[in-house]
Amino acid sequence: MKRTTFLKLKLREGLFLARALLSTRHPVLAHIIPMRRCNLACAYCNEFDHVSQPVPLEVMRRRLDKLAELGTSIVTISGGEPMMHPQIYEIIAHIRRRHMIAGLISNGFYMTPERIKKLNQAGLQYLQISIDNVEPDDVSKKSLRLLDKRLQNLAQLADFHVNINSVVGGGIRHPEDALVIARRAIELGFTSTIGIIHDGSGCLKPLNERERRVYDEVKKLNKAEYARLGWFQENLAAGKPNQWRCRAGARYLYICEDGLVHYCSQQRGVPGIPLEQYTREDLEREYHTEKWCAPYCTVSCVHKVALLDNWRDPQRGWKSDRQRTAEGRQAVEAG
Repeated sequence: MKRTTFLKLKLREGLFLARALLSTRHPVLAHIIPMRRCNLACAYCNEFDHVSQPVPLEVMRRRLDKLAELGTSIVTISGGEPMMHPQIYEIIAHIRRRHMIAGLISNGFYMTPERIKKLNQAGLQYLQISIDNVEPDDVSKKSLRLLDKRLQNLAQLADFHVNINSVVGGGIRHPEDALVIARRAIELGFTSTIGIIHDGSGCLKPLNERERRVYDEVKKLNKAEYARLGWFQENLAAGKPNQWRCRAGARYLYICEDGLVHYCSQQRGVPGIPLEQYTREDLEREYHTEKWCAPYCTVSCVHKVALLDNWRDPQRGWKSDRQRTAEGRQAVEAG
């Protein structure tokens, strides 16, 4: 059952990729935030709070309808912790109703048998859980020890694909934990990836020698994943810049809880246009806009989407766009 579901998902992804190669005039992936609140407070994270209210369901439906109108292929729900939204299952069901692939990024703490069954019923197709360490510490509580029972629940009950992402760098005290986490994920039948923790603007923090050894070991466990982005990830691990054409704001959209379109989670404020007002002209402009943060960017979902078009349509870096991007960087640095 799970393998059949996974193969169907891959087939559908393949059809969407073919469509993306034929036309650049629609988003491939959108991340949308139904609530900023989270049940955790990881020290390196700048994407949560403890007070904000969930976005009302009808507002979320209108935003998803707009993404469908723009031709979006995949919608991933993120946060905060999206499982805290009281209508999360209805949100997922609406994504599927609008014929888009439905994904979810979660810290995993809410993955009880009852909730997993509801996610199955809603039609979730892809789940990513980030686990930072084996034992919880003051940097992160997203630990394998605390989450392993939840992972077992998923292995037994989930009809959707599950990927476990671990991280190195940025204050993680025991980088070897990433290798333990990756092996456990594969043992349970999941896929596994590893990321490099970025700074507050989404840019690279180079790995030290110890972290690099772990990174290379995890990469060996996931040859298929890294075959696609091998050169890109190798440069990041070595602290080197990448030359690529970031298509954020066009092929990739990040929609915050206020309904504004941003380049990504780390570049909030640019372009900062309400999704309901976002047009084909906005997609076209941002497709051609050079992004200042691209060379040292570690936001892997943006990389994957942008590489579809890396071979075509050089970015011209219009003066007005350069000025606007610089202003956005200043706003990020000012906090």
